[in-house]
Amino acid sequence: MAKYITFKVGRDAETGEFIPVSEARKNPKTAVVETMKRRK
Repeated sequence: MAKYITFKVGRDAETGEFIPVSEARKNPKTAVVETMKRRK
């Protein structure tokens, strides 16, 4: 069974660009905070 590490990333909803999580949380109408998985 694969083990994963999860981490949060911010993404601009209009352009899809990655942004800091703190900025994404300040602008909930135009940004999304996503949980990404990465293998150990």
